[in-house]
Amino acid sequence: MEILKFKTNIKCGGCVETVTPFLNGEESIGNWQVDTDSPDKVLTVSGREVDPQRVKNLVQQAGFKADLLQVAGASGGDL
Repeated sequence: MEILKFKTNIKCGGCVETVTPFLNGEESIGNWQVDTDSPDKVLTVSGREVDPQRVKNLVQQAGFKADLLQVAGASGGDL
């Protein structure tokens, strides 16, 4: 399982609701969450064979930006 982290401009609960159908519709994504309290509004995505570009495109389709910060394996170590 991979864990990807993205810097986003998803700022509030309403923004999270907007992006939800896009991310929930992607089969490779098992779980995701946005830390709207962090300065970088970090989106954390976990799943199997998650394509970072696909996640970025889904977030953009919802009207937001996402820039990849980190990719980690199941143990939390950087890949």
